[in-house]
Amino acid sequence: MMCRRLIPILAAIAALAWSGSARAVDQAIVDAAKKEGEVVWYTTLIIDQYVRPTVAGFEKKYPGIKVRYVRNNSTETAIKIINEAKAGKLQADLFDGTNTSEVLKKEGLVEAWKPDSAKDWPADVADPQGWWVATNVYVLTPGYNTDLIKPGTEPKTYDDLLDPKWKGKMVWNGSVSSSGGPGFVGNVLISMGQEKGMAYLQKLAGQRIANLDVSARQVMDQVIAGEYPLALQIFNHHTVISAKKGAPSAWIKMEPAMVVLQVASVAKGAAHPNAAKLLLDYMVSDEGQKFFRDADYLPASPRVEAPDPTLKPEGGHFKANVVSPGELEDRMPKWKQVFDQYFR
Repeated sequence: MMCRRLIPILAAIAALAWSGSARAVDQAIVDAAKKEGEVVWYTTLIIDQYVRPTVAGFEKKYPGIKVRYVRNNSTETAIKIINEAKAGKLQADLFDGTNTSEVLKKEGLVEAWKPDSAKDWPADVADPQGWWVATNVYVLTPGYNTDLIKPGTEPKTYDDLLDPKWKGKMVWNGSVSSSGGPGFVGNVLISMGQEKGMAYLQKLAGQRIANLDVSARQVMDQVIAGEYPLALQIFNHHTVISAKKGAPSAWIKMEPAMVVLQVASVAKGAAHPNAAKLLLDYMVSDEGQKFFRDADYLPASPRVEAPDPTLKPEGGHFKANVVSPGELEDRMPKWKQVFDQYFR
């Protein structure tokens, strides 16, 4: 677990004098994976944007290994795998999510294994014990409709959100996740401390923030559609993706932002463990990380730069609370309790 801190994400990585090169995957794993012939991947990533291109690249590089994938959110993925394991019918070989690995590790359903392509990655993005490796990073900030809020007049600080003019005009999703209201609550408590944070949240509750039972991406879509002017706790790269398509969307460099990791792990007891390891290694290889970059995600690899470096704290020169998967899992129950107290 990483300690709480206010640092630009992976700032230490930026300071590294990187001299290593990507490692080749163990040939024994390749041979065994080809014998298995397929891999089942439970993913939380967007299918058209990232999954399909990556699968096509993997299957071209390793012909004869078929990738089957199922998409759900992190919570649904964890529940599905736990239920499959209890029934003795585990289907997943590989899975990802922001906190899925921590939940399943407690259930004994994660195989500790570190991909060759990430052997030299810092501990911030590759668990030293091999329980997970980051595939990409998420920066959570507010986002807004640039037709409804003239750029330059958007709220720039947390105190600005308390302005009466924003009352009834803000929205977030109410899910128990880092990209929901509880994640925003957690970031406030980390940033301000318990006493000041709770006092701030009590004031914010008076702003009547709308709770939607949809994903953070769908929240931003509603903002773009003009249903609300301002969204809290959305993925900043989503606003850039939409803006490139002509949508009136932008993100706010409100400090400190929250940064969480999208991580992947091999399922313990998987039917195709070697194919799972091979796919995971491919995802974090330079080739695989470029699929994240090309899909406008923020790659985790120290060797592959984000499509827009300013979306990450070290490139955009803004502060962020980096929350590890373990910290996210341990603190979320408390954050949800506070969220329910003030915003339900």
